[in-house]
Amino acid sequence: MALKQVLDTYHILDDIHVNGQVVVDYAKKAGIADAGYEHVVTDGHWTDFVRFVIPGTEGKTKGGKAPTLGLIGQLGGIGARPERIGFVSDGDGALAVVSAAIKLAEMSQRGDALPGDVIITTHICPVAPTMPHDPVPFMGSPVKMSTNVKHTVDSAMDAILSVDTTKGNRIVNHKGFAISPTVKEGYILRVSEDLLRIMQQTTGDLPVTIPITTQDITPYGNGLYHMNSILQPSCGTKAPTVGVAITTKSAVPGCGTGATHEVDVAETVQYLIEVAKEYTSGTCIFYDAEEFERIQALYGSMTQLQSMGHQE
Repeated sequence: MALKQVLDTYHILDDIHVNGQVVVDYAKKAGIADAGYEHVVTDGHWTDFVRFVIPGTEGKTKGGKAPTLGLIGQLGGIGARPERIGFVSDGDGALAVVSAAIKLAEMSQRGDALPGDVIITTHICPVAPTMPHDPVPFMGSPVKMSTNVKHTVDSAMDAILSVDTTKGNRIVNHKGFAISPTVKEGYILRVSEDLLRIMQQTTGDLPVTIPITTQDITPYGNGLYHMNSILQPSCGTKAPTVGVAITTKSAVPGCGTGATHEVDVAETVQYLIEVAKEYTSGTCIFYDAEEFERIQALYGSMTQLQSMGHQE
């Protein structure tokens, strides 16, 4: 169970004064030695990008060969002050991955270290802007999405789970979380059977998936409609990337407050933990490597979808 970690982390993040240093201190107190942050300011807005590494017993940080999983908290901000008072729905991605980092650290201290490393990144901004979006308002971002991707995607990540609040739509009418198909180098691949199996195991229910479009896996700023930013990390990596969408039955604005459901976030965190266990152990794959080679041989590279296209 990860509910305690979610409640403790929420208490830290629901504060107008929270910043990267506060979150790093919290992580180090929980036993995460490799924890740091970078302060970034753009056009008068600021955020702190935090990065934690939970070393595995056979991870690359110790000279081993076990694969490394990346957990990215994707969001615009954890607060929209002064326009909105308190922690916003959009902050659930950051809440989930920071909670997962704390849980993984506690597991390691109790002798349940994973085989491979887990790298956790997100950003902390309690005063992010908002922006219009249909059907409900979006949270804006204190920095450009390209800057976000640059600071959250790590080249050491062999596979990525991108966690994002995905409530402002009418596509997934389900309270809990859903997973996307695997995205790799501009291709939308089939949904991983292993990730579906683990979802069934952790929720005790049938798996729920979220449909994505070609537009969703292209970079922000190209003038195309995006459901949200959940798969923006896929634009900055060759690693297979899967969106883990925290969802609701009704459309909830990202800048809405009082809309974080701690049990849903805890269920999401438990899923992240179980995927981390299996992926770093080699018992979970995100995509079929042979089929990916085949689709490239038949249809060529699709990496142009990771770029700004002909605008560049």
